[in-house]
Amino acid sequence: MSNDILIRPLVTEKLTALMENGHYCFQVAKGANKVEIRNAVESRYPGIKIKEVRTMVVRGKRRTQMTRRGRVEGRRSAYKKSHRDPDARQRADRLLRRNLVGPFGVRP
Repeated sequence: MSNDILIRPLVTEKLTALMENGHYCFQVAKGANKVEIRNAVESRYPGIKIKEVRTMVVRGKRRTQMTRRGRVEGRRSAYKKSHRDPDARQRADRLLRRNLVGPFGVRP
């Protein structure tokens, strides 16, 4: 079921910075609601409790391309995006674990 709702994780520069605090973003099915997204993430990643789910529909962009035959116009498809925020306690645990052990398992 979670495979039908969660399509792929979204990775950008901004989201990579947010991942350090435990925020994750997924491309989800257009018909999925917040409850279904929460259940899909919690079933795919056991042990994670989600505090809140935010969704938005990203509109498709118009694209034009020049070819030998002339101008070709098209459109990128629209998709739904879900931003999830983990429970604050899990975020604090993750930060504490990261500060206890430095890179490569060496204590700072």
